[in-house]
Amino acid sequence: MIIKNAFIIDENFQKIKADIEIKDGLIAAIGDLSGEDVVDFSGQTILPGFIDIHTHGGMLADCSSDKAEDIQTVSRYLAERGVTSFCPTTMTLPAEELQRAFAAIGSCLGREEGAYIHGVNMEGPYLSHEKKGAQADEFIREPDLEEFHRLNEICPICLVDLAPEVEGALTFAEQAAKVCTVSAAHTAATYEQAMAGFAHGFTHATHLFNAMTPIKNREPGVPTAVFDSENVTAELICDGFHNHPAVLRMAFRLLGRDRPVVVSDAMMAAGAGDGTYTLGGQTVTVKNGKATLADGTIAASTTNLLEEYKNLLRFGVEPQQALRACTINPARVIGADKVTGSIAIGKRADLIAVDSNIDLTAVFVKGKRLK
Repeated sequence: MIIKNAFIIDENFQKIKADIEIKDGLIAAIGDLSGEDVVDFSGQTILPGFIDIHTHGGMLADCSSDKAEDIQTVSRYLAERGVTSFCPTTMTLPAEELQRAFAAIGSCLGREEGAYIHGVNMEGPYLSHEKKGAQADEFIREPDLEEFHRLNEICPICLVDLAPEVEGALTFAEQAAKVCTVSAAHTAATYEQAMAGFAHGFTHATHLFNAMTPIKNREPGVPTAVFDSENVTAELICDGFHNHPAVLRMAFRLLGRDRPVVVSDAMMAAGAGDGTYTLGGQTVTVKNGKATLADGTIAASTTNLLEEYKNLLRFGVEPQQALRACTINPARVIGADKVTGSIAIGKRADLIAVDSNIDLTAVFVKGKRLK
């Protein structure tokens, strides 16, 4: 297939006029092309497919479910919204429930019906009680390498989240970093404790500013440690609820081109409207798109990356930086940037087409058109 007459965002994230040839699921050629199987995309722009490395669900399906059909529902839901690959993200749960969730995700690898799976984002259970957010306090426990390796054998782990200040976190991080990316999450760490984590295997921060110590003038907190660490990437939820637009603009300026990563942190309510739902065994109320626990604690989101990308443009974030944060940057975090995340010859044909309003018109996952 040849995608013809569109603008594309090339591997340097420049907008150019060029055609794309798709062959065997890969991008085979870019340029002024001709052939038999041509699809006209005049007036549209082809972007790299979005990559959500932190999502808990959508369309009433939960990524912590023990049912493969729930994972497939999330896969289809994401593809319909421009996400071509993702990391199903588990919650803080008892060991047996985590194993069942990993088994369900693992059973879908290679046969996804929409966006494809890179591996699991294991958010918890090795977190801080003080900054648990919407994670179930009774199931939080100390880092356990044996459990981590056991789960990784069931389904590959792309990210593991933990609080760097908890007992055993630094030793755990040094070992886990040999397997996957280690992220500072749900943490009451001081600036110094966070910096110690970044010196011992941590290279990422989960939903920056949320569920972590804040920036104060004499207590810099975790965010300042992230900004001070050039090798550390950071997630940002850009739904307008989790972070004020001014804070997002500041974060993008400080993090630069390669370090910000847009995530949805979406829950099962995403795409399903307002109502009452569950997340990690807790009741969540969604009103006007905002998800909260009974005590008002914000609990995940109902957004998706395409909406967040539009938000960032509206908030005043530089367009190329916003797009990188939805595509190549998350790919680098999980070590997938050699195969996806940008439009380049030899990479998977994970592509989305948008019109002049940035509304989705087509989705290609590994070269297969799904929308």
